[in-house]
Amino acid sequence: MGYEDIIAKSEYKQWSNEELLCEYKRTRNHTMKQELVERYLYVVQSIAVQMRDVYLGFTQLEDIIQEGVMTLMKAIDKFEFDKNAKFETYVSKRIRGMIIDLARKQDWIPRSVRRNVKLVEQATQELTHQLGRVPEAKEIAEYMGISLEKYQDILSKTNLFYVLSLDMVLEESGEPNIQISSDNQTIQPEESFLRREFRGILEEAIVSLKENEQKVVALYYIEELNMKEIASVLQISEARVSQIHSKALKKLKEYIEEHK
Repeated sequence: MGYEDIIAKSEYKQWSNEELLCEYKRTRNHTMKQELVERYLYVVQSIAVQMRDVYLGFTQLEDIIQEGVMTLMKAIDKFEFDKNAKFETYVSKRIRGMIIDLARKQDWIPRSVRRNVKLVEQATQELTHQLGRVPEAKEIAEYMGISLEKYQDILSKTNLFYVLSLDMVLEESGEPNIQISSDNQTIQPEESFLRREFRGILEEAIVSLKENEQKVVALYYIEELNMKEIASVLQISEARVSQIHSKALKKLKEYIEEHK
């Protein structure tokens, strides 16, 4: 870094993030971009830690941060003030999307996880019917014939599976991505509450769909069948599947906008 760059960076310290970003968009000054990357690096690091359960099976935290910095740099160039209200929100969505895309490309969700999703659901439903209430974790584990530790491991992977799948629904409906929960102690209680609240709204929205719409959503996002395969399963035309799918996404978006 040259002497002039050092002087410039010293002057930038007096500027707000928004002022610096606005000036960079006008001048495309390389030193300004470096300063912006340094200022927003905390966003990359925070999301990388929050979503570590998504990628630790195939890559490391340092690699995700490196990819996140590249995403941040691209976001700085592509951000438009007239279309995006807040840069932090914009870049956070892009970084989360990058991590989820990496997970999907790695085929992170194996058949065993999908099978366990169904086993947990079946056991929970059967116990709920027998007991007349929602069963506790220990009861479900005993019913499935596994240890509580094994059940909790299955549950954590199952929950993440649902988060990734529901994130795809939001992505296509135009809603912001779900933020992956974790045991990171830096997450504020208010943020954790808002995540759970939004997740609950989305689940209620899916339940509110008609039976055929729920089936299409489940087959497309959970079972990952294509439109042709869904048409074969439901014995309807591919065009009809596409119509139901579009209608379901529209209803989900409207429900979320009404209740969030």
